[in-house]
Amino acid sequence: MPNWQEIYQKKLTSAQEAAGLINCGDNILALSALSHPQGLFQAMVERPDLRDVSISSLYVPAEYPIFTPEAAERFRHISWFCSPFTRKLLQAGLAVQMPCFYGHYPQLVQEYDNFEVFAAAVSPMDKHGYFSFSCTADIAMAGIDKAKKIILEVNPYLPRTFGQNLIHISRADIIFEAPCQLPEFSMRPFSEKDLAIGNLIAEMVPDEAIIQLGIGSIPDAAASCLKDKRDLGIHTELFTEAMLNLIEAGAVTNAKKPFDRYKSVTTFLLGNRRVYDYADNNPSLEFHPVDYTNDVHLLSQMPKLISINGCVQVDLWGQVASESIGPKLYSGSGGQVDFVRGAVQSPGGHSFIATYASAKEDTLSAIVPTLAPGSIVTTLRNDADKIVTEYGIAQLRGKTVRERALALISIAHPNFREELTEQAKTLKMI
Repeated sequence: MPNWQEIYQKKLTSAQEAAGLINCGDNILALSALSHPQGLFQAMVERPDLRDVSISSLYVPAEYPIFTPEAAERFRHISWFCSPFTRKLLQAGLAVQMPCFYGHYPQLVQEYDNFEVFAAAVSPMDKHGYFSFSCTADIAMAGIDKAKKIILEVNPYLPRTFGQNLIHISRADIIFEAPCQLPEFSMRPFSEKDLAIGNLIAEMVPDEAIIQLGIGSIPDAAASCLKDKRDLGIHTELFTEAMLNLIEAGAVTNAKKPFDRYKSVTTFLLGNRRVYDYADNNPSLEFHPVDYTNDVHLLSQMPKLISINGCVQVDLWGQVASESIGPKLYSGSGGQVDFVRGAVQSPGGHSFIATYASAKEDTLSAIVPTLAPGSIVTTLRNDADKIVTEYGIAQLRGKTVRERALALISIAHPNFREELTEQAKTLKMI
């Protein structure tokens, strides 16, 4: 049997030498979220001769020097999801977005033919020569199959996780060690609106449901209202502190899932140290590629699948804008549509898209006659199932245009209901 530690030492180098493998004009595919190669990015920025490099990645979880206006002339960021840390770059036209459903990303990677480098941060190697991609699995398998060079950044702060998210040292071209602290994300205190929405959703969630949560305080609050449920399961694209709370409360057992029984399944994780410690060496939490976690055909076979996501605006037709405010980019498609479609096809499933009824001290309505000009439609009106505000739940699926408009007006902020009714009449909806 080969001595994997000897092979490790032969491939081990420094961040600076790893950055030296990057050439001007290269296209880099970087694993995202907590598995971003922070050390490599820093070494690349410190190379003054390096320029005209494209970096494709998904969720950027912190401020990295390589994704700044100052670095944008040398490093072109192709963002597959607009995070709070890349929003200004994208809004200023200093980065570009790649529109795609999250579940389709691995296929998109395979269709590319020009990734010179795949780079990722990994947890330390085990005795068998395997590294774990830790808190992100989404495009990892597609990336290592497609790129010409594979650079692994070993970060001892990353938890070692299980699932289809391992890479053997024999696949790596170069390895370096970079003990980079992980950004942390803790839940904020819930507002009265958060809890009102959460309780409305919880009333419709049965025991033994399978849960998916999006990012934000509303999905987190909804999860907090599920602690008295029994035998819930988790199959999601994102694992969060809210889900860990449900597990610790005993609400989640994963015992009734038709697939991956007794396992919580996700494709990436964001949280705080408590969440990272839970994930470390925990076989009950598995990370799988996003074309598995977000496979609509698979999701539709899961009974009582509950999808809870947020949005920015909903118009009276039922079109949902979750990515932009008018043409101003705010977020990305993520897996919202994957799970909306999976949940509505699931036996006993429900898709909830939630928003506060109003914003800016009740001067702006989230329920609008038509979306703001330039808005990106994330969920089509034909896909929309249930829209939730603190004032109630509007059932859209199976409803006529007139019934939809009336239902949405009923959950709008009271300040806007009369105006919305008049505009719906002008649009010949009612």
